[in-house]
Amino acid sequence: MSATTTAGGRVREFVSAAADGWTCERFGILGALGLILLAFGPSFQVYLFTDFLVVALFALGFNLLYGYTGLLSFGHGLFYAGGAYGVAIVLRDLGPVFADIVGSGISPLLTFVVGGVVGLALVVGVAVPVGWLSVRLEEIYFALITLAFGMLGYSLIIQDPAGLTNGTDGIIVLLGSVDIGGSSFRIGARRTYYALSVVVVLAATYGAWRVVNSPFGTVCKAIRESPDRASALGIDVRHHRWMTFILSAAIVGIAGVLRAGLAGVASPGLTHWSTSAIAVIATVIGGATYFSGPIVGAFVFLYIRWAISRFPTLEAYWELFFGALLIAVVLYFKQGTVGGLLLLRDRLLGDDDDGGETDAGGDGEAPDGDGDSGGAGATVPDDETRTDRGDDS
Repeated sequence: MSATTTAGGRVREFVSAAADGWTCERFGILGALGLILLAFGPSFQVYLFTDFLVVALFALGFNLLYGYTGLLSFGHGLFYAGGAYGVAIVLRDLGPVFADIVGSGISPLLTFVVGGVVGLALVVGVAVPVGWLSVRLEEIYFALITLAFGMLGYSLIIQDPAGLTNGTDGIIVLLGSVDIGGSSFRIGARRTYYALSVVVVLAATYGAWRVVNSPFGTVCKAIRESPDRASALGIDVRHHRWMTFILSAAIVGIAGVLRAGLAGVASPGLTHWSTSAIAVIATVIGGATYFSGPIVGAFVFLYIRWAISRFPTLEAYWELFFGALLIAVVLYFKQGTVGGLLLLRDRLLGDDDDGGETDAGGDGEAPDGDGDSGGAGATVPDDETRTDRGDDS
């Protein structure tokens, strides 16, 4: 009874906060309505937004390591591909087995869920030794060793060990139709897969938010600011970096599972360094010191890329336009797009407070996700330094 009362009280508080003005609760409701309405939009736009959700989760997982621990990785495509290949292999090799056990009606969904779990387990299994070796290095050396591991995975996939990866051709991912109670739907249908992706991405994003706002996340940010001072306080810097590496890889692995279903194939290109660079670019554009920075950066990256593709003349030189965009971000938005938008908001509203003191997620946190508003002003220069390092890379 007390649990029901508490839940009812929380609902009333949420509704009251949403009616109180342009609070994060109201933005949350509007965002949920937008996600629902988008499902009824044009088919291609549903596909494009699903693509954005996957890339946003990819960049969010990467930024858990970079923005909150200060370690720049160029090898996260390895875990992106790990999730994709895990679900693809299960669908290819175990799909008929599940159909014989549980029947053909529910087996496509069950196989996809089991494949996702296997892909996530594969990613974690790879991330444990790779992270253990990588976190022994710092700065450019860490970036280089992660790049080396990523390209090692790329070469291994091409070699087709034990006939698992199908070499350069990759593995076709076929998501079948589910028949339950006389009703049937195809998992790979754009609107169905969009709904599935929304649920998974929101759950993973909430999990990442809880991590960065937990005591563990606070320790990681302390390590980012000064590993030596954190070590002097008795913090095991290497251990926390290792744990963050594994958590980051797991989130990226979930994005890889969704990528396989969306693209319909698990290919070696997913582990190439150029794929890892997508997460880096999205994070730099959005702002590494904000939790929502990679999400905003992924949106800007994909939709500007799509807008350029609408003009064949511009499409031939799209790298030039993205280069100009990155230069503009580096020169004029030291804290990325999110930091620039918050600064613009404060100037338009005449707010004298530092624009970096409010987190883009709307939870009133500092740019790095700290809940300590009293120290926000002191952390801004360090956050700018952190962002500059990300820009230089």
